[in-house]
Formats: sequence, structure tokens, C-alpha cells
Amino acid sequence: MISAYLSRLKEYASFDESLEISPYAKMMGFRLRRQDGNLMTAMTFNSNHIGSPYPPTLHGGTVASLMEMAALMQLIWDKDMGHLPKAIDITVDYLRSGKPEDTYARARVFRRGRRFATLHAEAWQSDPEKPIASAMLHFQLSE
Repeated sequence: MISAYLSRLKEYASFDESLEISPYAKMMGFRLRRQDGNLMTAMTFNSNHIGSPYPPTLHGGTVASLMEMAALMQLIWDKDMGHLPKAIDITVDYLRSGKPEDTYARARVFRRGRRFATLHAEAWQSDPEKPIASAMLHFQLSE
């Protein structure tokens, strides 16, 4: 299902689509973008994403979830898969507080074998050169 969805999007040089592959992705407001050949996952800001009200900052779990989704989409995008890879480990480094605004994430495959893949992801808001978090993720590829 997801592989077919992404295969359809590969035909376009650029797009910005709501990522409604699951109720969770829809609730979080995830979007999938492609610009200049790069795949990016975005999270539309919602007041439910706030973790600390004073000052208002994003909950760390929303940022980690965005980076996990970005890594998952990048892995499926790179390697047409008939099944979802399973996340087996994620290590997040929070670098600065997330403001109450849209957040973006991009992932790259660091290493991919037959059974496991390692990816690196970064999340940012207004400036990609100032990430708010980075993550190293490991996925099991085999069913």
C-alpha cells in the first residue's frame, strides 16, 4: 500500500502531499514533500504538539515521531518494499527547543544491509542549518 503510494509520487519532480497513510500520520499532520530531488517530511503545527506551555515549545515525542516517519519514508522511497520496515532503535539528540510552528525533517540512509538499515535524520523549523534535533535510527528490513 505505502510502496504503491510512493511509487505514484516518484513520477513528479516536486510535490507537497498530506501523508495520510495511517490515522496517526493524519492526526499528527504529516506531509511529504519533494523539492530539488530531495524527500522531506513536514509536520503542520497543531496546538496538541505543545509539550511545555510556558514558553510554548514542541513536545519531544512529536519531533522524534516526525524524524522516525521521515526515516521510514526515505527507506521505503529508496528501496521499493512490499512491507513496512520495523523500527528497532532510535536515539534522539535534542539540540534546541522547538517553537510552535511547522517542523521539517529529512533522513538519509547511512548503511543498508540485507536485514537491517541505519539512517540519520534531522529536524528543523525555519532554517535547515539550525536543526532542533537529530536522530540515528535502526530498522529491521526482513519480514
